[in-house]
Amino acid sequence: MTALPGSAEPFWFLGGQVRVLVPGKATGGALSVMEFTDSAGHAPPLHVHEDEEEIWIVLDGKVSFFVGDERFDLEPGQVAHGPRGVAHGYLVRSATARLAAVFAPGRVEDWFTANGSPVAGLDEAPPAFDLAAILASADTYHVRVAGPPPTG
Repeated sequence: MTALPGSAEPFWFLGGQVRVLVPGKATGGALSVMEFTDSAGHAPPLHVHEDEEEIWIVLDGKVSFFVGDERFDLEPGQVAHGPRGVAHGYLVRSATARLAAVFAPGRVEDWFTANGSPVAGLDEAPPAFDLAAILASADTYHVRVAGPPPTG
């Protein structure tokens, strides 16, 4: 057994807070684990990871996951899978939600950290972000937008 790095500092990404719990480099690139904390209505654009499988685990709150043409309404303890090459996204349906996401192989977390901004304080509001710049950098990590954010 190998001890893995502790929780990283949170950063803002697309209006939500993110932490890289296990970076890909800690697993030899096999996988990475991230934590997302988002508020009601938060929904990233539908997108495709060409390289990674993605598993979501709902830790707190209610979240709808959209994978291909399917919708999964999940609550704490429930899990969804986003296969590589399939468009997916999510929508937070509760006041807040906290998710763990496992990416295999691990590397895409570098895209999140490169486009994030530090969280200065607990009560801080998310800063404005440049969606076009974030999406332009996604190509390097084989992530592409497949549609608008899910709305329900």
